[in-house]
Amino acid sequence: MKIRVLGCSGALLPNANQPAFLVDEKILLDAGTIGNVLSADEQWKIRHILLTHAHLDHIVGIPFLLDNIVVKNIRHQVMVIGIKETLKAIKEHLLNDKIWPDFSKIPDKNSPVLALRDIKYGVPFKIDKYTIYPLKVRHTVPAAGYIIEKGRKRLLYTGDTGPVRTTWNEVNRLGSISGRVDAIIIEVSFPNRMKELAIKSGHLTPNLLYKELQKLNNLPKKILITHPKPLYYKLIKDEINKLMVEDIEILSDNMIITI
Repeated sequence: MKIRVLGCSGALLPNANQPAFLVDEKILLDAGTIGNVLSADEQWKIRHILLTHAHLDHIVGIPFLLDNIVVKNIRHQVMVIGIKETLKAIKEHLLNDKIWPDFSKIPDKNSPVLALRDIKYGVPFKIDKYTIYPLKVRHTVPAAGYIIEKGRKRLLYTGDTGPVRTTWNEVNRLGSISGRVDAIIIEVSFPNRMKELAIKSGHLTPNLLYKELQKLNNLPKKILITHPKPLYYKLIKDEINKLMVEDIEILSDNMIITI
C-alpha cells in the first residue's frame, strides 16, 4: 500500500493541512484536505472515502470534491463510508440543501454523484482488494478507526481518539488471527502539560500515547503521528522523541508512506 499524506495537522494554518490520507490514489481516509492539494485528474480517481467521525476538519473537503465532479459533468460516483451517526450528521447539517447542496440527488436521484454506506463496529467489509475492519474509538462524538488490509499488509488508522481499551483489545484479537499491523497512524494533539484538555476533548498527549501503545501485544513496525496542534508542534515533537519508542515519527504534509 502507498499512503499519501494530504494533510495531518490538528488545526488549519498556512502550510498545515487538515487530516486526509490517500491510499493507493483511490481510497481516502478522512477528507479534511482534498481540492487544495489534488489536481482535478487526481480527484476523479477517488472512489471511496472512509470517515472516522463528523467533525468539520475531517469532512470539509467532501462538498467541494462533489461540486468539482458535477461541474466537470463526468459520470463518477463517490461512496462516503462511516458509522450511521457520522453519515446522519453530514446529511442533516452539511449536505442539507442549506449549507451545501444534497449531492445524493445530484445530478439526479438515479445516478447521484454521492452514495452513502453505513458500517458497524466490528463488522468487516470489502472495497475491491481491501478488507476494512471498523473499530470503535473514543472521541467527543461517535467515531471509528479502521484497519485496512490488502494482501498481507495492514494499516491501522485511529482518527481522533483519547485513551481507550476496547480498540486495542480488538486490534490484539485480530492480530492473533492475521498478524500484527504493519503501520499505525495515530493522533497526538496536545503536549503533556495539556493532559486534562486532551482527555476532555478525546485526544492524546505523548505520555498518553505511550500508555496506549503498551496495550498492544505487538507494536506496529511503523508508528506515525498525526493531528498535532501546530502551535505546540515543537514541544510535542520533543516529548515524543523522549519516549524512546523505536520507529516512531511525526507525519508531514505531502509525505509518502509505503507498507
